[in-house]
Amino acid sequence: MTQAGRTLFKGALFMVAALALSACSMFRGDDARTEGQSRVSDTADSGVSLFGGGGQRGGDAGIGVNSFLWRASLDTLNFMPLASADPFGGVIITDWYSAPTTPNERFKATVYILDTRLRADALNVSIFRQTQVNGQWADATVDPDTEIQIENAILTRARQLRLSNVN
Repeated sequence: MTQAGRTLFKGALFMVAALALSACSMFRGDDARTEGQSRVSDTADSGVSLFGGGGQRGGDAGIGVNSFLWRASLDTLNFMPLASADPFGGVIITDWYSAPTTPNERFKATVYILDTRLRADALNVSIFRQTQVNGQWADATVDPDTEIQIENAILTRARQLRLSNVN
């Protein structure tokens, strides 16, 4: 077989494989969705998990962590710009924030929600601090009590949200 024949054969094989794989999609097409239905609900009730846990999430299919802790974390850190938020992994990362009263100091926070239950040990907060020295930002120490205070504020807000949801 010539080089051109092999190239043509590989191209045809690739096209057949691509067509076969596209027919195996686990997502429904846009025409199968009703008016106003989100694409998120396409995979909420089915699918295969590569890392265990089955295809369904018990109870709350829209979020992978405790929803009260998630909302409380966002509420507590709402004054800081948000860099990233992953509700399935339970990670919230803020961008650097400088208070107007202290422009030579900035903070960044990372919140980890580790459980689907509303528990104190299901939350971990890390605070990072930098100070401006000679026009450059340099890492500075953070009082460990600051992280504890933010964790307590988040837990208090989560309890308030849970109690308001019960009534």
